[in-house]
Formats: sequence, structure tokens, C-alpha cells
Amino acid sequence: MTATTSATLLHTLTAGDPTAPRHAIRLGSVLFITVLTAAAAQISFPLPFTQVPFTLQPMVVLLGGLVLGSRLGAASQVVYLMAGIAGLPVFAASATLPPGALRLLGPTGGYLMAYPIAAFLAGYLAERGFDRRYLTSVLAMAAGLLIVYTFGTLWLAFFARTLSGSASIGFAAALSSGVVPFVVPDLIKLAAAAGIMPGLWRFLGTRQ
Repeated sequence: MTATTSATLLHTLTAGDPTAPRHAIRLGSVLFITVLTAAAAQISFPLPFTQVPFTLQPMVVLLGGLVLGSRLGAASQVVYLMAGIAGLPVFAASATLPPGALRLLGPTGGYLMAYPIAAFLAGYLAERGFDRRYLTSVLAMAAGLLIVYTFGTLWLAFFARTLSGSASIGFAAALSSGVVPFVVPDLIKLAAAAGIMPGLWRFLGTRQ
């Protein structure tokens, strides 16, 4: 720990008892966020005007990063992607999107591949105390969400269709189908979710 870093919630919870199996708890926490991400993927709603479904995953990814920190947050999402690549049913159910590893080559591949980076960034900011207050929690989660949107849009615009053998749809079409329909709902979810971490810190403070 340095003067510029702050303990994450997971680190704080596992640092108090020297007899606690810290490594096992942290591994279990990583796997819990992985499972939670997979569960959130199942709450998905296909939209008629885009191949990108509406899911609750981004908020779980970002909250996981805030709780676990940068490295463990990213690890939880790497494990999630590996499970999907291995063929486990962790991706959003879809009649049009490809299954397994091919999902990463499809139109939603950029969003999925951005999850470890987004979780790392949110966790990095949490390690600098951004998760202690509501407004800075909003900023940390918004930064991670921007990563997801950026990677997802670029992949959808220039790579997903090309890999299937047809022309790419271009940046403007990717924005209109992969970002615009989701901005307002995601911001509403973010505004609600950003209050969770400061609330947990306040609760923890009253218990200590």
C-alpha cells in the first residue's frame, strides 16, 4: 500500500482476521463475480433493430471491478470469457448470435472482450478511493462503461461483419445500433448501481 492507493472492499474484509484463508476467499470472490456475470447474461432482451441484446452484464462487470480491485476484477472476467470459449452456457442466450468461442467473433464480441479491461479500470480507480463516494463511484463506473462501448462499437463497426465474409457496417451504423439504444438505460442502471459501494463502505464503517 502506498499513499496514492486505497484498500478495496475485498481487501478490507479479508485483512482483519490473520487466521482467515485469504487466498481461498479471494479466489471464491473472483469465481462469485464470474458466476454473477454469467447469471446477468441470462437476463437479456433481444431488440428488433440490432443484434446486440440488452443485458445486465456491464453493471456486474463494473461492480465486480470495484469490489475486487484491478487484477482480481479483470481475472473474474477472463475466467468468464474462458468459460464461454469452452462452450459453457454463460453467454446470453440467442437464436442469432453464434455459440461458444464464435460469440467473440460475432457482433457482440467487442463488448465481451472489453469486460476484463473495463473491470481492471474500475478496480484501478477503486484502489484509489473512487468507490468511497457516490460521485466518484459514478465516474469509475462510467470510465469502465466507456471502455465497453468503445471496444464494442469498434468491433461491431469494422471486424464482426468482415469475419463473417460480408462488408463491415461502419462506425455510424455501429453507433446507432450498438450504443444509442443502450446509453440511457445503462446510465440509469449506473446511477443506481454506483450507490452500492459507498453504502457498503458506510455500513462497514459502522460495524468497525
